[in-house]
Amino acid sequence: MNSLFAEFAKFMWGPWMLILLLGTGLWLSICLRGIQIRSLAYAFLLTFSKERDGDGDISHFGSLMTSLAATVGTGNIAGVSTAVALGGPGAIFWMWVTGLVGMATKYAEGFLAIKYRDVNKHGEISGGPMYYLEFGLKQKWLGILFAIFGALAAFGIGNMIQSNTIASSLSKTLGTNDFLVGVILAFLTAMVVLGGIKRIARITSYFVPLMVLIYFIGATFVILNNLSHLSSGIALILEHAFTGTAATGGFAGATLAQTIRFGVARGLFSNESGMGSAPIVAAAARTNHPEKQALVSMTGTFLDTLIICSLTALALSSSGVWVSGETGVALTIQAFSTNLPGQWGNIIVSLSAVTFGFSTILAWEYYGEKCFEYLFKERWVHLYRYAWVFFVFLGALFELEIVWNFADVMNALMAIPNLIGLLLLGRIVSRETGSFEKGINKGAIDKFD
Repeated sequence: MNSLFAEFAKFMWGPWMLILLLGTGLWLSICLRGIQIRSLAYAFLLTFSKERDGDGDISHFGSLMTSLAATVGTGNIAGVSTAVALGGPGAIFWMWVTGLVGMATKYAEGFLAIKYRDVNKHGEISGGPMYYLEFGLKQKWLGILFAIFGALAAFGIGNMIQSNTIASSLSKTLGTNDFLVGVILAFLTAMVVLGGIKRIARITSYFVPLMVLIYFIGATFVILNNLSHLSSGIALILEHAFTGTAATGGFAGATLAQTIRFGVARGLFSNESGMGSAPIVAAAARTNHPEKQALVSMTGTFLDTLIICSLTALALSSSGVWVSGETGVALTIQAFSTNLPGQWGNIIVSLSAVTFGFSTILAWEYYGEKCFEYLFKERWVHLYRYAWVFFVFLGALFELEIVWNFADVMNALMAIPNLIGLLLLGRIVSRETGSFEKGINKGAIDKFD
């Protein structure tokens, strides 16, 4: 069974999927006239603004932090390291390109999530690809497919994989017992997710900035410790982006095709642009214009890929450890441990892996729950929450190769209907964004209220 999922995952995440995801982002970038560059400063200002009149359950900031809780995870630590280890330093350039065009994708997802959101019988906001596929595209069957794949994918990428990574990290660094870690994780998860999106957003609003700050300080210290090699590290990234990388040291070498493939694939894995997960929480934001939350949503990709992933990349390239032959988390640990005193390198990377993983568990529960709610209505949501807590516990106990492969397949399957929706509804996004910008310029629309 595992080999079957592995082969299917390899096919689903082949060149055609990467071209589809990247191409969608590029097309939306053109339609929106490079909004990710033109309006980035305004987008960040909106993040900290408070809507007085808009509908929604949580603030712009709460929505962004919950989205970042899901995207800032193992992809920023292990994903970047794997891209460099397999594709060479040039892979980072293609990760940047993916992040840049992915911002336009994330903008479109956020816009459509707000425009076509719904209110359940408890007065809570529900939205995401399933709703804009049903109400915007008028194709409910695509919405149902997305919801099925999303609800299932959540148990992989957002649940068992994360708890297993946390348990493994703690076991290696502190010698902890996996059963005990599973119990504690399940308890902490239950304390948060049983309170719904408002509690999740409240926790992540405090939790995410702190965990990012810790990792930022550690990575910055590594870079500053190798400041004399920083320019050569950046030059290495730009040079090998278009040539591939010859074998050197413990690095086996990479062709240009491998460089592009691993850079694009890991970039998309990290920021989730086009997968359809982030718009589910974007829909809950309190706003009176879809365009405002869309702008806030796109900053998540900027922070995730162009800032946090870049820190890891520059730490690896400037320190020179990328030629060691290590990969994944082990490579990042090597960069940190050789440049930070004592055990601080191990501690920061391990702590980041734990906190990033736990935040992902919280955010993806909401994603999966809303997909489940779309299929079975609100009365059964509590069953999904209880199942979620139980699988967090199970994930800490078992090796999960088959879960990884299953999650890869489900993630690809949930991306396909979402991308169809983005491509066919993109002109609506472009047209209404143009009207919004004209309203802002004429003073007919308040920039922040």
